[in-house]
Amino acid sequence: MEKIQEIKDLFAKAEKEQWHALFSQYEKDERAGVQELIKRYRKKLLAEEKEERRLEKMLEFEKKYGNEYTCICGIDEAGRGPFAGPVVAGAVVLPAGLKIKGLNDSKQVSAKKREALFDEIKEKAVSIGIGMSSPARIDEINILQATYEAMQHAIEDLEVVPDLLLNDAVTIPRVAIKQIGIIKGDGRSLSIAAASIMAKVTRDRLMEEYARLYPEYGFESNKGYGSLSHREALKKYGPCPIHRHTFIHNYV
Repeated sequence: MEKIQEIKDLFAKAEKEQWHALFSQYEKDERAGVQELIKRYRKKLLAEEKEERRLEKMLEFEKKYGNEYTCICGIDEAGRGPFAGPVVAGAVVLPAGLKIKGLNDSKQVSAKKREALFDEIKEKAVSIGIGMSSPARIDEINILQATYEAMQHAIEDLEVVPDLLLNDAVTIPRVAIKQIGIIKGDGRSLSIAAASIMAKVTRDRLMEEYARLYPEYGFESNKGYGSLSHREALKKYGPCPIHRHTFIHNYV
């Protein structure tokens, strides 16, 4: 009789498509270790199948428009609400049909997972564009218009020219490319989700750099958002050069 460790090694080396055959082969083995192994891999298979269905659903819009448009770009932003720092937009063109395991709206993904996804998107994307609008620009023209400008800059930063933009809810002014705004699009389109990850990680890294310049405000943890400690620091130290004055007038 095979040792349990040998069976574990078989499962570990097998492709996902081979697991069903291994389930059948060892389901009558009454040893608790073998039954626990089968249970674990059945659970893993269910999780894999659930993730595959989720990713397939998140390609709905890319597939819907894929016959008509050859270069589809997802657009999203990060940092509309903080007291400090820029608003950052991401533009991402993924290869047609590409599924990246775990890719989702950046708000639904842990910081560690976002970092891993950032690297994978960067490696696999056809093109990535990043755009920003500074705190001063946000104060000058308001956050909505500054967000539009960041998105325009992100599109201009691409190495390819898309023929369709999938946006998270908005319609970007002064852009000649066909646009489709999708409500809660960062959780419904893989292209928009990829853009949300690129924008979020880019902005978070930038805020961590600012934290070294202005350590009083805790930017490494609050990323510029109005946490209690951030508000208290504002009252104590006043604003720094990256604060948005139109956002903090109640605290300064």
